[in-house]
Amino acid sequence: MAKLESAAIAEKLKALPGWEYRNEAISKRFRFKEFMDGIRLVDRIAEIAESADHHPDIQINYTRITFTCTTHSESGVTEKDLRLAGEIEREFDAYAAK
Repeated sequence: MAKLESAAIAEKLKALPGWEYRNEAISKRFRFKEFMDGIRLVDRIAEIAESADHHPDIQINYTRITFTCTTHSESGVTEKDLRLAGEIEREFDAYAAK
């Protein structure tokens, strides 16, 4: 899958509020009330990523979880990353709706 140009990434990120493009990756920090709430989301995203064989970098800082998506084989952002970011958003929204 081909690496996307910066302009294409910026356009597609309009549909993913809060996601930022920097250093050939897209990322977003999510905040939770409790530590285990974030861990439950990480667990769900890990299942999705494993099924897609495309894995984000995940940074856990107590109640803040940062997901960073990049396609290492392309040295930048591809459609795979944008799809995964969309999945992360949907899972977070579903979790927040509970």
